[in-house]
Amino acid sequence: MSEGTLLDKVWERHRIGTLKNGQDQLAIDLHLIHEVTSPQAFAMLRERRLHVLAPDRTVATVDHIVPTVHPSLRPYLDNAAEKMMQALEQGVREFGIKFYSLDSGKQGIVHVIGPELGLTQPGMTIACGDSHTSTHGAFGSVAFGIGTTELAHVLATQSLAQSRPGVRRIEWNGELGPGVYAKDVILATIGELGINGGKGFAYEFAGTAIDGLGMEGRMTICNMTIEGGAKVGYVNPDQTTFDYVRGREFAPTGDQLGRALRYWKSVRSEPDAKYDDVRQFDSSRLAPQVTWGTNPGQVISIDDLIPRPEDFPDSQRAGVTKALAYIGLKGGERIVGTPIDWAFIGACTNSRISDLREAASFVAQGKYHVAKSVTALVVPGSQQVKAQAEMEGLDTIFKEAGFQWRDSGCSMCLGMNPDQVGEYQRCAASSNRNFEGRQGRNSRGHLMSPVMVAAAAVTGQITDARELM
Repeated sequence: MSEGTLLDKVWERHRIGTLKNGQDQLAIDLHLIHEVTSPQAFAMLRERRLHVLAPDRTVATVDHIVPTVHPSLRPYLDNAAEKMMQALEQGVREFGIKFYSLDSGKQGIVHVIGPELGLTQPGMTIACGDSHTSTHGAFGSVAFGIGTTELAHVLATQSLAQSRPGVRRIEWNGELGPGVYAKDVILATIGELGINGGKGFAYEFAGTAIDGLGMEGRMTICNMTIEGGAKVGYVNPDQTTFDYVRGREFAPTGDQLGRALRYWKSVRSEPDAKYDDVRQFDSSRLAPQVTWGTNPGQVISIDDLIPRPEDFPDSQRAGVTKALAYIGLKGGERIVGTPIDWAFIGACTNSRISDLREAASFVAQGKYHVAKSVTALVVPGSQQVKAQAEMEGLDTIFKEAGFQWRDSGCSMCLGMNPDQVGEYQRCAASSNRNFEGRQGRNSRGHLMSPVMVAAAAVTGQITDARELM
């Protein structure tokens, strides 16, 4: 069992007690909610005549179902979406929860606004009714994606029952080459260890390549930890972390900052910490990654051939055959040159200001324009990201190149709002899931970095962006 790791320290600090089933009851520092899972949880509270125990530790926003064109026009055409919005609005009023609405100027994807507001801090326990809550682990927090019943429990008790995972240390050492980004690191990790490889583990990401990333790159990596089957993912906090948090709206100041820094530094994994497993990877050999199938683990380097069913063990061949049939590709062929219909830069994985800067820089340096056969969307992760990008002129670069510049939201990451990929159409996306129908009925999605999405958009096909740099 692991000893002396960040997970061990944070877990013990927040453990209230151990239940009869062996799970630990953990105090939760920050609870983030949105419009999709919270309405049912609010209904559970009402049925049991319970209140929200710590409304000051709960923060709400809207992201999944909001349109990214005229999002404030109500009621929404989608009746289910409108009901979700109304239920959230009623719930936050009734229970006294802080709400970043569409007219707040600070609305956005829940995993974008938490960090940018300084709500997310090292050494915290964080919960949210969304799979990609692991994003917040980039700060050295332990962040859980939870279900609706658990969500109601956190609202009522500010605590959560969890089984303690083991800790796997994943080291990426060496420098990332040109055109290779954090998204490629996490896709390659999942490709190597598998979509179920992290079962029973927390992933601690480390190594010189991870240390060299900014906070937004670290968030991209932790965001997709869940896609590798791990319960949580985190990076030990360091000066990069502290500099990012300092000065944000909800960050500690004055004497509180001094105390916070001492705690933040204390939760780092010890140099002699014991891990349940350690895996090491060479960053210098990493190439841009792109998925070829229907889960994030079905991924290859851009210069590799699409695998054939016979390349896999007997137990996996049927699944590979099914994935290739759905995605409309053939094993043994190159993925480069595959035509696309849509390009999407956004989602909680890659919609932050650094992602938009990188993609805009790529477009501007070649004076590229979106191919006539492609519809391309750029969707900032929050209203603050959108404002920052517009101040820097990134929106002008995208719009002049033929990209649609949208308002903030989850958008084309998932088929829960008007931004959907047409049936049997193909999308190059910077999001985190490429499941069957994820972006719309019978849609075909390929995951890659924002710069790779931009390259696909301007060429009309999956392309090695390095060749255009």
